[in-house]
Amino acid sequence: MIKHLKISNYALIDTVEISFDEGLTIITGETGAGKSIIMGALSLLLGQRADVKAIRHADKKSIIEASFCIEGYGLDNFFTENDIDSYDTECLLRRELLPNGRTRAFVNDTPVTLAVLSALAIRLVDIHSQHSNALLLNPSYQLKVIDSLADNSDARNDYAEKFANYSKLSDELKQLRERIQKNKENEDYLRFQLSQLSPLNLNESEQEELEATHKLLSNIGEVKEKVWESCNLLGESNNSILNKLNKVQTLLEQLSDVFEPSAEYVQRLESAAIELQDIYENLNGHIDEMHDDPDELEKVEARLNAIYSLEKRYHVNTVGELIAIEKDLEKSLKEIDNSEEQLDELQSRLDEQTKVLKAAAERLTRTRKSAAEIFASKLETVAKPLGMKNLQCRVDFQQQPFGKSGCDAIVFLFAFNKNQQLVSAEKTASGGELSRLMLCIKSIIAEKMQLPSIIFDEVDTGVSGEVANKIGEMMKGIASTIQVISITHLPQVAALGAHHFKVFKQDIADSTVTNIKKLDSQGRILEIAQMLSGERVDNAAINNAKSLLKLS
Repeated sequence: MIKHLKISNYALIDTVEISFDEGLTIITGETGAGKSIIMGALSLLLGQRADVKAIRHADKKSIIEASFCIEGYGLDNFFTENDIDSYDTECLLRRELLPNGRTRAFVNDTPVTLAVLSALAIRLVDIHSQHSNALLLNPSYQLKVIDSLADNSDARNDYAEKFANYSKLSDELKQLRERIQKNKENEDYLRFQLSQLSPLNLNESEQEELEATHKLLSNIGEVKEKVWESCNLLGESNNSILNKLNKVQTLLEQLSDVFEPSAEYVQRLESAAIELQDIYENLNGHIDEMHDDPDELEKVEARLNAIYSLEKRYHVNTVGELIAIEKDLEKSLKEIDNSEEQLDELQSRLDEQTKVLKAAAERLTRTRKSAAEIFASKLETVAKPLGMKNLQCRVDFQQQPFGKSGCDAIVFLFAFNKNQQLVSAEKTASGGELSRLMLCIKSIIAEKMQLPSIIFDEVDTGVSGEVANKIGEMMKGIASTIQVISITHLPQVAALGAHHFKVFKQDIADSTVTNIKKLDSQGRILEIAQMLSGERVDNAAINNAKSLLKLS
C-alpha cells in the first residue's frame, strides 16, 4: 500500500506530504482546490508523460516521490531482473521534472527508464478515474477480469508453455519451407558451386603447407648452395669449426694436471661438439633431399592458384572458410533431396503439438466459462443496489486461432432494461452506468487483483441518495482487503472513510498554493456538513453530518 507521498514544486503545490494508512481514505475539497493536481502528480510518479509547464518555480526541479509497503507482493524477481536494489518490505518511487524539460525516474534510489517505472507502478497501485471506464470496453481487460476470478494461473502457464513450443515448431516449419523453396529456385547454381569445390578435396591446413613448399621449390638453388656452404664450414674442411673445436679440446686436456678448470671446459666442449656434429649431419642429409623439380613446383602452383581463385570468388581468406561454404552447399542440396521427408517429419511434430495445445486451450476455456457464469451472476447482484435493478449480464465467448492468451475472444454483454437485447457496453451504457459497472467489477475482483492500493478518482460523479451510499459501502468493502483512496464530492461516501483528508487553497505572501491536511473528528463533521449544505453550515447540517458519521 502507499505509505507516504511527497510533492514539491509542482503546479500550485510548494510542498505537500501525506501519510496514508490501511482501509478507506477519503480526499475531499472544493472544485478547483487542487485534488486533480495531486492525482496528476501521482500519475507522473506512475510513468505518465510530464509537462515542464507543471513546474511551479522554473529554476528548480519538481519532485514527486512515494513509499510503498510491498510485503508479500512477490517483487523480488522484478528488482533482480532490472538490477534494482531491494529494500525488503518497502519500495520508494521518485520522479523528477527538470527545468530543461527532461525527467528522471528512480526506484529505490536506482535510476530507471520510464518503461521500468511504469511496469512496477501497475503492480503497486491502480488509479481508477472516469477516464478508466473505457477499459470496460477493452476485450483484453475483460479477459483479464475473467482470468482473475477463474484463478487459472496453472492452466494459463501450461497453455503458455505449450504455445511457445507450438510457435517454435511452426516457425521452424515455415522457415524450412522458405529455405527449401529458395534452394530449389537456386538448385542449378548451388550444384555448380559445389562442383567447383568438391573435386579439390580441400584440407584445412594444406594452404600453409603448400605455400611453404612453393617458397622452398622457388628458391631451391640458393637454399642448396647455402646449406652446402654451411656444412663445409662446420665439418668438411681441415679448417672447419669441428676440427678447430677438437684442437681446443686437446689443448685443454693437456693442461688438466696444472690448470684445474680445464676439465670442466673440456666437458662443455664435448657437449658443444656433439650438438654441432648433429647439426652438420642433419644439414648434410637435407642436401641429398634437395632437387630442382620444375614439375612439382608447377603442381604446387596450380593447386595454390585453384585455392586462391576460389577464395577470391567467395570473398574469403582461408581454406577453412571454403570448406564451411562447401558444407553449407551440401546441406542445402541435401535439404532439397530430402525435402519431403524433412517437411513430413516436422509437420508430424507440429500436428502432435497442435493436439496437445488444443487440449490445453480447451482446459483454459473451461475455467473461463465457469468463472464467466459466476461473474455475470455476481455482477447483476452487486449492481442492483446502484440503480441498475434490471441489469442483465452475459459473457459471450468466440473461438479464435491460437494466441498467447488462448483461443478465447470474449465480450461482456449488458442489458439495463427489461426485455432488452443484450449488447456490448458501448452500445447501451451511459457514462454513469459505465462508471458504476467498473466500480462493481473492481469490487468483485478486489481480492484477486493482488494490488496493494486502488485509487478512485471521482467515480461517483453524477449519483446521489441511496445509490451514493451504496457506492460508499462498496468502496468500504473493497477497503477490507486492500488500501482504497477515494476522491469524492459525496458526503455519503466521505462519511464511510476511516481516514479523511481535505485539499484546500491558501494565499501566501505572493501567490496562492494548494495544501492538504488530515481532518480530526471535529474537522470531519464540519467538512461533511459543508458538503451537505454548502458555504453556510448550520446546526441541521452538523447534525446530519454526525448522523452520516454515526456520531451522537
